Amino acid sequence: MKPRILLVEDDHTTAAFLAAAAEALPACVDTVGSRAAACVQAANIAYSLWLIDAHLPDGDGTGLLAELRGLGLSTPAIAHTAAREDALHQALHDAGFDAVLVKPLTAAALRAALAGALAGRRSSRVAEPPPGSAGGPGPAPQAWDDAAALRALNGERAHVDALRQLFLAELPAARALVVSSAGRGDQDVLRDVLHRLRASCGFVGAARLGQAVIALQDAPASAEALAWFDAAAQELSPPS
Repeated sequence: MKPRILLVEDDHTTAAFLAAAAEALPACVDTVGSRAAACVQAANIAYSLWLIDAHLPDGDGTGLLAELRGLGLSTPAIAHTAAREDALHQALHDAGFDAVLVKPLTAAALRAALAGALAGRRSSRVAEPPPGSAGGPGPAPQAWDDAAALRALNGERAHVDALRQLFLAELPAARALVVSSAGRGDQDVLRDVLHRLRASCGFVGAARLGQAVIALQDAPASAEALAWFDAAAQELSPPS
């Protein structure tokens, strides 16, 4: 029988990528978007593996894992995060996660981590960001990095196109939230939406926007970084 995996992820683009990649293991994947929903699912269904986002709208992955362990459940668990801080990765590992995946990553890297956890192997960290998904403050040479997106999805052009359609449908709302939260100085909301965008940009190969997101994360009070982000987002956003 195929292993059954519980995926906990609130960003639709990221969830679609992770679910499609995991299903090709092959595996059956159930997706939920919150800590509360994950608790209900895990308490009522016997899963082979939990794949948990480190940052959720109603809590964090560490707290969720502790809550599930408190129910007496010993299911293997992998954390996934767009954060690059080594201290956070170590904290997730220390909390009991079998591996920590750094988003974005390729479908092959994800499946390797899933297979390892299902086989009972524990790894401190798995990180394989596609080229063009991260970088310094300078603008990326192109809006779309097709090569990176295709590498992330094993060369499946149809999967890339489908994922980009989902990403573009949600981008205008994300852009508006970034601009409004930056304008009113709401750092918590700004940090949250940029965190989600960083991963999804990497999955779909939105290279220029991805680097603008990184620049704004590094300097959230910078008007120049915000203007660069806004221009990059508008470049990709479909006309209203």
